[in-house]
Amino acid sequence: MPVQTLERPPMSLRTPSHPSSARGRGLRSALLLAVALPLMAPLAGCSYFNSNKEEFAPDEPADKLYNEGLSNLNAGSYDEAKKKFAEVDRQHPYTEWGRKSVLMTTYANYRSGAYTEAITNGNRYVQLHPTSPDAAYAQYLIGMSYYNQVPDISRDQERTAKAIAAFDEVQRRWPESEYAAEARKKMQIARDQLAGKEMQVGRFYLARRDYTGAINRFRVVVSQYQQTRHIEEALHRLVEAYLALGIAAEAQTAAAILGHNFPDSEWYKRSYALMNQGGVQQAQENTGSWISRAFRGVTG
Repeated sequence: MPVQTLERPPMSLRTPSHPSSARGRGLRSALLLAVALPLMAPLAGCSYFNSNKEEFAPDEPADKLYNEGLSNLNAGSYDEAKKKFAEVDRQHPYTEWGRKSVLMTTYANYRSGAYTEAITNGNRYVQLHPTSPDAAYAQYLIGMSYYNQVPDISRDQERTAKAIAAFDEVQRRWPESEYAAEARKKMQIARDQLAGKEMQVGRFYLARRDYTGAINRFRVVVSQYQQTRHIEEALHRLVEAYLALGIAAEAQTAAAILGHNFPDSEWYKRSYALMNQGGVQQAQENTGSWISRAFRGVTG
C-alpha cells in the first residue's frame, strides 16, 4: 500500500537539525568531570590502573546520529536508519533526541514492512511519552501496522480487530489531532471487513440449512455493523432464515426495517418476493423484536 501523507512523520521530526545540542553535551561533560575529579587523584600514581585501563569510545553527538538516520531514511536505507536511531536512543536515552528516535524507529520499521517491530516501538513511545504532541502519530502508526496486515475475509480477523482498537484509541484520546479523522475512516473500512466475515460464515450456515447458526451470524451484523455495506443483505438473509424456520413475525420485522431504511434496495425486492412465495403478505415491524430494538439503538 502506498504511503499516505498522514503516515509520514511530522515536519518537526523530518527536518534535519542543526548542531543545537552542544550546550547539553557541554553540561553533560561538566557533570561527568565533576564526578571523575575526586576519583582521579588516588589512582594517578597506581601503575596497575595506568597499564590496564580500557579505552572507551566517546558518545557521538545526538544530532549527528539523528540526521544520519534521517539521511538513510530518505534514501530508503531503512536498516541503516534504524541502526542510527537505535544508537541515539542508546547513547542519549533521556534527551529530546532519544524521544524522537524512538518514534523514527517506529516509522522506519513501518516503512520497511517490519510491522511487529513498528507496533512494539510505537507502544513503547506512547507508554513513555503519552503527553507528547507526537503520541497521536505513534498510535496512528500502530493502527496502520495492523491495518496493513488485514487478511481477506476467509481468514482469521484478529489483526482487523486490533487495527480497529488502535484507531479507536487515536480518535478517543486525541480527537483534535490531524490523525483522528483518518483513523475513523480506517476503522469504518476495518469494521466492514469484520461484517463481511460474519456474512460469509452466515451464508455458509444458510446453505447447509443450519438456520439458527446463520441467524446468529446475521444478528451480529445487524447489531454491531449497521453502518457497513453488508446491512441490507444481512436483513434479507434474516428474512430468508426466519421464513425457513416458520417464524413469520421476525421475518416480517426484518423485511419492514429493510423496506423502511432501504426502499430502493435490490435486497428488499428479494425479501418482498420471498415473503409472497411463503404466503406472508405484509411486512410489519414487531417493535418488541430484537431486530427493531437494535435499529432503535442506533437511529432512535
